[in-house]
Amino acid sequence: MSTAAEKKNPKSKGVAKSAKNSKTSFSKEDYIKWYEDMLLMRKFEEKCGQLYIQQKFGGFCHLYIGQEAILAGMTWAMEKDDRVITAYRDHAHPLALGTPAKEVMAELYGKVTGSSKGKGGSMHMFDKKRNLYGGHGIVGAQIPMGAGIAFADMYNGIDAVTYCFMGDGAVRQGALHETFNMAMTWKIPVVFVVENNNYAMGTSVERTTNVHELWKLGLSYDMPGEPADGMDPEAMGKIFQKARKHAGSGKGPFLIEAKTYRYKGHSMSDPQKYRSKQEVEDYKQQDPIERVLKTIKTKKYLTDAQIKKIQDKVKKDVEDSVEFAETSALPQAHELYEDVYVQQDYPYVKD
Repeated sequence: MSTAAEKKNPKSKGVAKSAKNSKTSFSKEDYIKWYEDMLLMRKFEEKCGQLYIQQKFGGFCHLYIGQEAILAGMTWAMEKDDRVITAYRDHAHPLALGTPAKEVMAELYGKVTGSSKGKGGSMHMFDKKRNLYGGHGIVGAQIPMGAGIAFADMYNGIDAVTYCFMGDGAVRQGALHETFNMAMTWKIPVVFVVENNNYAMGTSVERTTNVHELWKLGLSYDMPGEPADGMDPEAMGKIFQKARKHAGSGKGPFLIEAKTYRYKGHSMSDPQKYRSKQEVEDYKQQDPIERVLKTIKTKKYLTDAQIKKIQDKVKKDVEDSVEFAETSALPQAHELYEDVYVQQDYPYVKD
């Protein structure tokens, strides 16, 4: 394996890249985009919660409500060919990357018009066209896979960075440490993102570790990292830009701890007895959507009528996604045998 790594090490001939994103401030357009994108994530997830209770789709359902600022910051900072991989709280990730809401909703319904033809469902959202590589149901499984995707790009000389998301519970998996060690040794262009919403499932960070600042987990590997306010798109944009520049310039991985909060339970079946209602309400005072809306109003970026227009558009997009999912066809039996294998030609394998 070391031979392969050395063959395309970013320190060698011309593979090391520098980030192209040179934005130094946040514009009116950025705030408007953040507001519309985060509002779509929020309203889509709220509708998912309602539909799940109505048994419109099955399986597990993990909502992203409260954490939207993280993805708003990522999309501001990322480059066109960058990759994304995440865990099973994954409905918002494709929406942030531009996957039509109707395709995400159809996937939840298990319909053939879904982003994975209805074969993935809530916990396994993929969109190859937009470089989203899941949506993974096994806790922590996406961590080595994220590094693997980034290694493949490095090996093939592709100028891209992979953003590998995980929850605060997933950092307890041994695969994280194996991956961190390998990623730092080979200087793999990956940005690890811990979405620290304080509770793994129902157990707080304080009850599971003596290290409460999770970005420090990378220090024993000399991996640079920083915490950031996961309820603030500006803070997330800045840290993602810094991390992207670092990883994209051949210096190896960067670890972000996004300090955030989920307003809903771990999943739809979570009674949430491990936290108080007051705690949830306190965090809602930091709501990322309201923060952005306040700035838009204070700086007069939009009139009330223009804000209402965005709200109406988002509402219609969500309603249309439900109608699309409801009226789409279920997969037929032959789909069981399709998309199982893929023909791949490897240039380094001789006939």
